[in-house]
Amino acid sequence: MNIPYSKSVPKGSKLRKWISQEINGYIFIWYHSEPTEIPWDLSLSMEGLQENFVYHGQNSFLINCHIQEIPENGADLAHFDAIHKKNFIAEFLAPKNISAERFGHHHWTASWFPRFGKSKHLAEVNLTHALVIFGKYYCFRMDISGRQIGPSFVCLKINSTLLGNFQVFQSITPMGPLLQKVVHRFYAPRCFAPLMKIFICGESLMFQRDINIWNNKMFRRSPILAKEDASIKKFRMWFSQFYTLNSKPFTEATTVGW
Repeated sequence: MNIPYSKSVPKGSKLRKWISQEINGYIFIWYHSEPTEIPWDLSLSMEGLQENFVYHGQNSFLINCHIQEIPENGADLAHFDAIHKKNFIAEFLAPKNISAERFGHHHWTASWFPRFGKSKHLAEVNLTHALVIFGKYYCFRMDISGRQIGPSFVCLKINSTLLGNFQVFQSITPMGPLLQKVVHRFYAPRCFAPLMKIFICGESLMFQRDINIWNNKMFRRSPILAKEDASIKKFRMWFSQFYTLNSKPFTEATTVGW
């Protein structure tokens, strides 16, 4: 501890140190209820991002839900067709026009799996997307690979036939016991600026569909799951590592300490 205008430090003065790391404008601070836990490797390489991509914008949302609900979305494979099949262009231009949906719909395939060993705090999600027009023409294909780092950070790498390669970073910051702030930041080559504006708008509309559910969803620790929900069970087993004996349950949480 150092006081610039003083030659000595008063006895009993203490200042808590936080392990932190800055990567491409992000400041990550290690916070854990168990002081003996060793910080993870963030597994983020920003060199190629800084050389080839520029920042194109971000969106930000406040969501009333348990923090676990948001990353669990990637393992809920059935929800992609159930929630994100509807054509977002038709929803944006003519939300009440049912015939507009016949123009096309989004087609998704997805997989989710955890990592093990020293990388057990990581999980991977892979998505493929296409806009199916008139039921037979597959357009705007995208291959998406996502890396979940701990409970609250996701790096998405997207390869699109229209937009090329770009990246999206999702961060979740708890603002209260059941209040989360989610921010998506978008990076792509500078020449893709006009198309990225369209993509950010579309991604925001798609994410808003999830928010409408999260805001009205009750978190259950032991939900009844169908056979097709096996990936959710795997996710919950993986996510359980982030709870410890000293993790404060919701019944003890108050807004005083936030």
